[in-house]
Amino acid sequence: MKIGKIALLTVALAAGTSLAVAADKGEKGQLSSKDYKFVVEATQGGMAEVQMGELAKQKATNPQVKSFGEKMVTDHNKANDELKQIVSRKGATLPTELPRKENSHYESLQKSTDFDKDYVQHMVKDHKKDVKDFQDAAESLNDPDLKAFAQKTLPTLQEHLRTIEGLEPQVTGKKLTTTGR
Repeated sequence: MKIGKIALLTVALAAGTSLAVAADKGEKGQLSSKDYKFVVEATQGGMAEVQMGELAKQKATNPQVKSFGEKMVTDHNKANDELKQIVSRKGATLPTELPRKENSHYESLQKSTDFDKDYVQHMVKDHKKDVKDFQDAAESLNDPDLKAFAQKTLPTLQEHLRTIEGLEPQVTGKKLTTTGR
């Protein structure tokens, strides 16, 4: 009788493992793990940019910061929609919620007493990371459609970074050095 229970338990564990593997393949569809990781991060980053851009449209006092927030909403919604189309063709599913870290940034900005400064500093830091991530993706992703998306989106992210870095001294009082920072 013990052997029967052990065999049953072994079969159940094996079935559970194969179900977990199947569920994982369902999420990433035809994409490699590396490509799917980029998709998840790009999706969550894009959603955060839109959400924080909406907040900037409401809370910013500097008209240029407000305008930058509007640009974030427009550009990142467009990129998010394009990425959704690519990913759906690959049979993958996208996250629909922000990770805890991004929610924390958003909540911090909501409560900020110096919104323009805090938003601009966050956008500079965030866009530096985005530009690096998209440069890496444009060179190393396996999926040709995702690679093309990264290559196409990179100049927009670089423009965002230049724009927000140009606003930073005005909003934060920081001086640019001869190296640009």
